[in-house]
Amino acid sequence: MDIALAETLTAWRRHLHAHPGLTLQEGDTAAFVVARLREMGVEEITADFAGHGVVATLRRGGGNRSVGLRGDMDALPIQEMNEGLAHRSTIPGVMHACGHDGHTTALLGAARLLLEDKGWTGTVHLVFQPAEEGGGGAIGMVKAGLFQRFPMDRIFGWHNWPGLPVGTIAVHDKAVMAAGARFDITFDGHASHAALPHLSRDPMVAAGHCIVALQSVVGRNVDPLAGGVVSVTIVEGGEAQNQIPARVVLKGTARWLADSAGATIKEGLHRVAHGIAATCGVEAAVNWRQGVEVTANHPAERDLAAGAAAAVAPLRRDVPPAMTGEDFSWFLKEVPGAFVWIGNGPAEDGRELHNPRYDFNDAVLPVASGFLAEVAKRALAGG
Repeated sequence: MDIALAETLTAWRRHLHAHPGLTLQEGDTAAFVVARLREMGVEEITADFAGHGVVATLRRGGGNRSVGLRGDMDALPIQEMNEGLAHRSTIPGVMHACGHDGHTTALLGAARLLLEDKGWTGTVHLVFQPAEEGGGGAIGMVKAGLFQRFPMDRIFGWHNWPGLPVGTIAVHDKAVMAAGARFDITFDGHASHAALPHLSRDPMVAAGHCIVALQSVVGRNVDPLAGGVVSVTIVEGGEAQNQIPARVVLKGTARWLADSAGATIKEGLHRVAHGIAATCGVEAAVNWRQGVEVTANHPAERDLAAGAAAAVAPLRRDVPPAMTGEDFSWFLKEVPGAFVWIGNGPAEDGRELHNPRYDFNDAVLPVASGFLAEVAKRALAGG
């Protein structure tokens, strides 16, 4: 990538960082994307797809293969704390703390590289996705007919990764990021005076036992190699210090790296909650809400991505998966594809994902754009 294009991408990325669009509120970001694409001469642009999504299509020659490249656009409800940063967020309480400003910009850069490269034929669909941060953006695009309106043989995406050296690309064999669910467990009993516990059916005792017992679901029921975690993060109950409450609600999350582990965790959570409720003489209700699926690479696309990565940057094949989630997983349920990480540099001084001091490393842009363009060309060539 020439210096002029790298500088242009940096300016675009910093503009997006300074003007973040919260999940489901990415209208200005989408308009920026459309404007930049039109400046490049892209004619096939579908805006407002499944919310604020944008799909741009590049075609060349008579090739009958097609490939999708995805970049997510939304920001997080976090107050930025990067004092003195010239491109600090101008929107109070909203910032790009996960690097989606960089992901969007890198996809624009890939469009520019592909437009300038005459050595490919076929169709490339550039998918600028809204609402990745818990807003159902990917599954919303699937339900809106993404793969019917814009047929793709394969799809590829990426995420910046603090802690991985700048520009190094990590390609996982299978699981990249975890599936996740949120749950509520409600224990209903009978309230009484705290000095007269024999007149109660105490949901607080049940909740306490449940918090501890839930750890046995992963510790004793899930294959250690499958990966899983259950965390109770909120306890709601009680109104007065001298009353045993009638209701206690536990809230938390579960994550796993294999579908079999997810099924085991869900069954175990119901079993433990209802078993403890029976023991304590209270009633239990479990509300389980599936979030994202396991983000798992398809073998052929994994190998294709690794080849493209090695052509543009240092390649790592030994990085373990993460228990964080990624809704690109819904795309991978529909068509074959792969998802890679590209190093954002040291994760220090708060430079971790979702931290108020995070900032995307602009040195990653040439690598990310180059990888996306390269993997698209290899896919269209039948690699």
